Amino acid sequence: MKTFKNGVLMLLFLMIFWVLIAGVAVQELIIGLIVSMLITIFVKSSIFGEIKLSPKAILHWILYSFVFTIELIKSNLDVAFRVLHPVMPINPGIVKVRTKLKSKLGRLLLANSITLTPGTLTVEVKDEFFYIHWIDVTSDDIEGATQAIVHKFEKYLEVVCG
Repeated sequence: MKTFKNGVLMLLFLMIFWVLIAGVAVQELIIGLIVSMLITIFVKSSIFGEIKLSPKAILHWILYSFVFTIELIKSNLDVAFRVLHPVMPINPGIVKVRTKLKSKLGRLLLANSITLTPGTLTVEVKDEFFYIHWIDVTSDDIEGATQAIVHKFEKYLEVVCG
């Protein structure tokens, strides 16, 4: 029942978006309905079906976007500083972190967020553990590395896709 409700919400959202872009002519509404139904069926039958469509999830998606952007800017500045510094103060290594995310999409988004942030690279994912190459290892224990790398993204992705 919950999947059906999410499908209907997605269909409505896509139709509203279509009407805002294309207008309310009859042929536009028919084409919009067909396209919206096809997109909804495709999304619900794929890994993207794990996305939650509640007001809380949408709010957390927006917050996640801001947090990711801030972390992206901070890490870019940090890596630029390390590269331009005469001594090049790096302490590279591979650390093991743990995630609470259960969904495939959540883990995929987390791994990509880590990799897209300069100074970190997701090397391998095994069950709830990620192996991350980190440009400046400040904590080599699982909990410390998880707090430093994963936690800032995970708390939002947990609400968005579990």
